[in-house]
Order: sequence, then structure tokens, then C-alpha cells
Amino acid sequence: MPNAPIHFEIPADDVKRAKKFYEKAFGWKIADPLKMDYFLVTTKEEGEPGINGGLMKRIENGQPFMNYLGVPSIDEALKKVQKAGGQVALTKMEIGHGMGWIAAFLDTEGNLIGLHQMSEAYVPPKPAAKKTAKKPVKKATKKAAAKRR
Repeated sequence: MPNAPIHFEIPADDVKRAKKFYEKAFGWKIADPLKMDYFLVTTKEEGEPGINGGLMKRIENGQPFMNYLGVPSIDEALKKVQKAGGQVALTKMEIGHGMGWIAAFLDTEGNLIGLHQMSEAYVPPKPAAKKTAKKPVKKATKKAAAKRR
């Protein structure tokens, strides 16, 4: 699918503190293998859905970060966030059409990040069936041909 998220960047005033937070709250692996002060963030195993990203020193005030993180349980994730030093910014709320729930938190760097928990019962809607005009057109063509005879 075009334009799917493939990377994210998390700006941090204190990169060490942010690294510790994400490792503790979500179990991510964060490293700077190239020694560039740009930390690679691994959020998934090879072949699993999702994206990986980066963690870097905040360059300017107001530098944003916002993505939704898929979690099996928002309630459990928010508990871990708070235990790791984050704050709940938006409590769990259901989103429409049985698509699950969302919430948001502020990490230790003041970044607003969303959480999304998919509903197990969610079934994507089927595309509407295409209505064809073949029968009415065929019928009208036959009628017109009969009148000409």
C-alpha cells in the first residue's frame, strides 16, 4: 500500500532518559551502532508487522513526534507508561465501527504519542458490490432492434 509509515523519529531533550524510558516501557532495542548520536530504534522482529525508527537529540523547540503504537491492551500499556515515568494525556476511548480503542500519553520528553488497540471482533467492511448495467442495456437494445423490424 502506498504511503505506509516506514520510519519514525523521536526527538528528546535527554536522549539517555528517553532511551531508558522506551526500553523499559515497551521492550524496544535502542542502539547507536554508527556512533552518530542517532539511535536506531528496533520495535519488532524481522517479518513482524510494524515499523522501526530513530531517537535523536531534539533540534528545535516544538519538534513533534506523533504516531499511534499498536498494543494488545491499552490498559496494560498505560500502566507501564506511568511506571516508566510517562503521563496519560488521553484516557482510553472507543473509536467507531468496532475498530477498537485509542489513548495517548506524554513520554518523559513531553512528546504526545497515541496508542491503538484493535478490537478482536472487528471485521473490515466488504467493498460494495458493483452494479452493472448490462441487463438493462441488453434489454433496451433488444427492444430497439425489435421496433426497427
